[in-house]
Amino acid sequence: MWGIIVMLSIWGLFAVYSSTGALAYQKQSGRAEVYLVQQFAFLFIGFFIMLITHAVHYKYYLKLSRIILYGSYVLLVLTMAFGSSYNDAARWLRIPFIGITFQTSDIAKVALILYVARELALRQDDIKDFKKGFAPIISHVAITCLLIAPANLSTALVLFSTCMVIMFIGRVSVKHIIYVGAPTLAVLTIAIIIAFNTPDKYLKNFGRALTWKHRIENFNKPSDDPNDSYQNDHAKIAIANGGVTGVGPGGSTERNFLPQAYSDFIFAIITEEYGMIGAFAMMFLYLLFMYRAFRIVFKSPKAFGALLAVGLSFALVIQAILNMAIAVNLVPNTGLTLPLVSKGGTSIIITSFAFGLIMSVSRYVETEEPNEPNEPENKIQDNQVLAS
Repeated sequence: MWGIIVMLSIWGLFAVYSSTGALAYQKQSGRAEVYLVQQFAFLFIGFFIMLITHAVHYKYYLKLSRIILYGSYVLLVLTMAFGSSYNDAARWLRIPFIGITFQTSDIAKVALILYVARELALRQDDIKDFKKGFAPIISHVAITCLLIAPANLSTALVLFSTCMVIMFIGRVSVKHIIYVGAPTLAVLTIAIIIAFNTPDKYLKNFGRALTWKHRIENFNKPSDDPNDSYQNDHAKIAIANGGVTGVGPGGSTERNFLPQAYSDFIFAIITEEYGMIGAFAMMFLYLLFMYRAFRIVFKSPKAFGALLAVGLSFALVIQAILNMAIAVNLVPNTGLTLPLVSKGGTSIIITSFAFGLIMSVSRYVETEEPNEPNEPENKIQDNQVLAS
């Protein structure tokens, strides 16, 4: 697993250096090396955090999960009120006096998965009971996703789906999941129908509703205005240029035309430079990581470690697959980045923390330390969730 993480990071360095040429020309007088150094610095910090996180026994994160979750609520509310906006989305919060911005939904995503894994492990005796087992967990899932959704609907939907998968694996009653999942899908469908039948001049007053509508419209039926499908068109051109073997590292031409070539559409640039072979190789790395994570899950002696590993790995790999699907125009644009590969700052650090948690489960999976008296982990059930 460490090997997979290192390969993705190194590949990300090459891809970011190659895809930031146009950005460097606009802001750094053509010096793409600036972004290479920035990416390397954040990856270095991320690896340091990953090493520290994986060295701590994962059971100690059990005690911190509730604090981290409540802290993420505060950050999400502050982001809605005072966050920095991009494309009408207040996703970033600026750290005072430092000027660094970070996406609070990334923190909330890890915090919620950590909390859901904790609650599922603690409530295994009552997990089939709606009031005692399901309601306390789904309430926090709903709060977190509702706070994220106004500015980042795609992340909220992916996070909600991930939590449903974790709860299914954690032996939550299927009918309880349907009780929540079906109405959520119905509300989302009704909202889409209303949006498509509402004139744009009225819809623009409802946050990012107009943006979501245009993305779905352009995905289903290309617009007559080439500007509406500009990103998707150039992503397709990049993929077509790559062919089977690619044009070679640094040989991309679409990096000069494709917006967000270094983040949302970095997979298109990778496909152009490394071809279909490189595209499948990158997909294989993420799927191999998922496979290794599930190996950990089956070996984990406690339910908390198993659920934590499967939840975080599933969230990271699904994000990667969706990013790739966007680049090849299989799903509408969502703004999701490619973990450890796309250009980033604090997102790389938070992603590294998530990888560190998974590696902590991997490190201590062979040893089951005795629980200390009067601690919450005394209530953690043995890992029978997957067998059930």
